[in-house]
Formats: sequence, structure tokens, C-alpha cells
Amino acid sequence: MSKFSDLNLSGKTLKTLEKMGFDEATPIQSMTIPAILDGKDIIGQAQTGTGKTFAYALPAIENLKGENLQILVLCPTRELAIQVADEFRKIVDPEKVVAVYGGQEIVYQIKALRRGPQIVVGTPGRILDHIRRKTLKLINVKMVVIDEADDMLDMGFIEDIETILNETSSERQTVLFSATMPKPIIDLTKKFQKSPEFIKAPSKELTVENIEQHYFLVKESDKSELLFRLFDIYDPQSAMIFCNTKKGVDDLVTVLKENHYSVDAIHGDIRQSQRDKVMNTFKSRNTKILVATDVAARGLDIKNVEMVINYDLPNYNEYYIHRIGRTGRMGKPGLSFTFVTGREVYKLHEIERYAKTKIEKLEIPSIEEIENKSQSVLVNRVKVELMDENYKMYLKKAKALLEEFPDIDVIAALLKISEKNFRKREFRAIEKIREFSNDSRKSSSKKYSKFSRDENKPYRKTAHTRSK
Repeated sequence: MSKFSDLNLSGKTLKTLEKMGFDEATPIQSMTIPAILDGKDIIGQAQTGTGKTFAYALPAIENLKGENLQILVLCPTRELAIQVADEFRKIVDPEKVVAVYGGQEIVYQIKALRRGPQIVVGTPGRILDHIRRKTLKLINVKMVVIDEADDMLDMGFIEDIETILNETSSERQTVLFSATMPKPIIDLTKKFQKSPEFIKAPSKELTVENIEQHYFLVKESDKSELLFRLFDIYDPQSAMIFCNTKKGVDDLVTVLKENHYSVDAIHGDIRQSQRDKVMNTFKSRNTKILVATDVAARGLDIKNVEMVINYDLPNYNEYYIHRIGRTGRMGKPGLSFTFVTGREVYKLHEIERYAKTKIEKLEIPSIEEIENKSQSVLVNRVKVELMDENYKMYLKKAKALLEEFPDIDVIAALLKISEKNFRKREFRAIEKIREFSNDSRKSSSKKYSKFSRDENKPYRKTAHTRSK
């Protein structure tokens, strides 16, 4: 797999990608970008979520010259048109991108088109409407992209597409993407493309037999508290957390260390020597938690990862497969949790369709559930300490107490003190997400308390997960 810096993109584009947290190109991007930059017509066979939007958007933007309309992207649905336009706006001046589709006031679109965009993204029906109104002229368009052509075929848009293409210059560059290649699509490419290069993205399938997949609807500000609770319940010996950006990784590691977790980071800015050290300590389980970006985690040979957490929903659907595939290996059970903010639900369902899997929604634990666990958690923490030799440094003080008071009273008093200290932070966390927990419960499909594999496992931090 290539890095974007290897694909002849401009420094300005690379800097923008870096700020967005993108470093490594997906297969369809690494194969398509150089060909489009060379001016070739392309037939790309790729599913949604493989990164195909950037596969054509990045080279299209690189080839922009002048201020007139130069790029036209055709999409089967208004939802996709909006999504594609938003991807373009991440790279270029948002004012230079206009989306046109049915269901939106056409007067608003006409005003936007009069401002002189360089890029228009739209559905075939609305594009034709503007052509007939003479509010959209395509004679100067240098590139036409037909996205999800097989869906266009299913929706009866092929004739509209042909009409639109006939309104453009015969010297244009034509790029077509489709998940499948039925005969009418092949016929379209033969009619409107010049010696096209065929590029097929490698398909990915997710093996989920041993992986429990769950997701939570959570506010961005509550993610860290939810993360604490997952570690408290499951007490994983080895867990990987994925963030989309290097800054996100660093920020999360800081939060985890402040809460005394055994954690390390790995991303593109970490030197090779430090990277090797981090990986050795994680593999040996001297570090229990590894927070990583997708790029940095590529090619890592890590066995026995018990839990994978998508702290950020991955940028590309195939990244989801790479991420959760780190757990549930060699016949062992694995757990994966994905944190989803309200606006990201549609992306999660897109991942489900792409990976041909079902990701089950869970509730954030209620206050009552946490309160009911607190005493048993404390007892389990004492049991963990008894299995560790470090407690013996307190034996002298313990003997002094037992000489003065009955042993059962001493134990009860220490438990009371410990529980008071333990619950102080716990209830701070409860208060922080009380409102969201109640909101999410109304629409959730499964009780959080039911997915704990062992009701007797420690609920707060233990010596296994926390640093000693």
C-alpha cells in the first residue's frame, strides 16, 4: 500500500491530508490517483467505503486550472451527492463546490451556480433540469465522474447520463466507478470512454464467527468515560484503541495515563526505535492498552488482542475490517466496540452493508447498574491484590492494627475507606453522562448489563489493566 506522498500530489494537498489524519492511501486510491493524474479514462470497480471518492477527488482537484466549471460528478442519490460534495470541500474552497439534487429549492441552487463553482456534484435528474434551464453549461467541463454506475442503472438513469455526457466536450476525461459491471455499464464505457484503464479494488471479507461486535451511541465529550467503563467491566489483558488522527491518539493516551492506565501510543510521528519498544512491551503485555492510527497499525503482527475499540468511526469501511480483525484470532473469542456519534449512524450502517455483518447496539450502563456493582468490585480488587506480592510491604502495619482491634473490624473499616475513595471518582463519571445514558436507553436494543461475560469480574480498574 502506498502513502499519499508517493502519488505525485502537490504539497498543499498533502498538507491538507495530513491535517485530516490521512497518510496512507487505500488500494483503490493508490491504483487510481496516478492514472487520473495522467489524464487517463478510468473504469474503477470498487464498493462504497473503499475510499473511491478521494480516489477521483484528489487528482481532479490537482488538475484544476482557472475558475470556470471543470469537474462534474454524477451520483445516484442526493445523500451520496451531499456526501461527495462534502469530501471535495475538505480539500478545496467550499465556495467552489456546489451540490444539486432533487428535494432542494432549485432557486437556491441557481444562485449557487451563478457564483461560478469549479466543481458540481449532482443527481442526473436535477443536472438535466439545470441544463434545460440553461443555468448549467458543461462545455468547459474537463472531467466527468460517474459514481456508483450500477446503482444508476438500477434506478433507470443511464439514458439521462448519456444525455448529460453529450452536453460535454468530447475531449473530456471520463471516470466511472461501479461495484459490479453489468453489460449496460460496459456498453456505456465503450460509447463514452477512450481506451479506459480498468482498475479493480481488492475485495475484503470479514470473518466474524469469534468476534462480538457492538456499538454505542455516545456524545463526543463522553467517549473517555464510556471507555473507562468498558475496561472496568471486561478488564482486558490486551486491548487496541483506534483513533483517526495522530492528535487524537496523543490526546487519548494523555487522558488514560492521567487515570493510571497502562497505555502506549503508536502513530506516524513516532520514531522507529520507539515504535519497536512500544510493540515489544505491548506484545509481552507489560503494556495492556495500545492506542493507534490505522496507518501505524498496518502490518503489525499482534496475537491475543482481547478487545478492539473504535474510539473514532473509521474513515473508510475497509479500515473497520482491518481494525476488528486484530481480535478473535486463532479460534479465540474477541470483542469489538465502536463509538458512534449521532450523525455517524448512517456511516455505521454503511459499514454493516460493506462487511456483510451486523453490529449490535448496546446501552450505556445506568447509574443503578454501577451502584449495584460497587461493593462486589471492591472485594474483587482486594482479591487481585492478595495475588500480588506487593501488598506484603503493609504487613507490619496490618499486624499492629490487628493487635489493637478484631480482624473482622479492621477489614470492614478498610473496605469502608476504600469504597469511599473508589466511589468518589465513579460518581463524578456517572454525573457526567447521566443525561446521555437516560436518552440512549429509550432507543437501545440491548441491556448493557447482559453483555458482561462474567458478573463477578472486577468493575473498576484492577492491577491487570492499570499500571502498577
